[in-house]
Amino acid sequence: MVSLSTWFRYIAHKLEYSVSLSWKSYKRGQITDREMGDAVWKNLFQGKLTYLHWNKGEEMAPTIGPQGGTLLVRKLPAADPTRVFVGDVVVVKDPQKSDDYLVRRLAAIEGYEMISKEEKDEPFILDKDECWVLADNENLKAKEAKDSRTFGPVPMTDIVGRVIYCLRTAVDHGPVQNSHFSMKKDSPVLEVELDVDEMAKNHKA
Repeated sequence: MVSLSTWFRYIAHKLEYSVSLSWKSYKRGQITDREMGDAVWKNLFQGKLTYLHWNKGEEMAPTIGPQGGTLLVRKLPAADPTRVFVGDVVVVKDPQKSDDYLVRRLAAIEGYEMISKEEKDEPFILDKDECWVLADNENLKAKEAKDSRTFGPVPMTDIVGRVIYCLRTAVDHGPVQNSHFSMKKDSPVLEVELDVDEMAKNHKA
């Protein structure tokens, strides 16, 4: 049973998401200022703050099993340092295949100094709106991990969501370990929108 305070926090998150999304559409010229209010209400009462995403591969083991996992992903209207944090597991557009998405952990954001283990590589600082993403599996070499060590920094705007729950098998599932800030922010969303049965139905393994 979801408590009243959790519902209030959930509605607040939904309202923030609806306003951000509508403002984005307004700035792009997709809606007029008159339609802004309607768009906010429509986004608030329709749809969810999460979606299901299937991910396979050993890059994110043990967080996601090599056989694959059904992920509950929280949608982000915009990815910036106030909404995603270092330590979060994120869904990001694949820089090498624009139609694909990768699941990786956010390791650094704008302003961070990046120092390589290779002496020949010069240290550098991530520019504004840039981030560095890494695979969780430490047993993989950089090329196998397919992360920022291979393709470099990625734009923050390429982050589309944060993974908040992973179903590896019907008996092996649970919340994903993200940054402290994000886990606190996502807890009401998880309480209201998590449906393990629905995730199991969509599971491909």
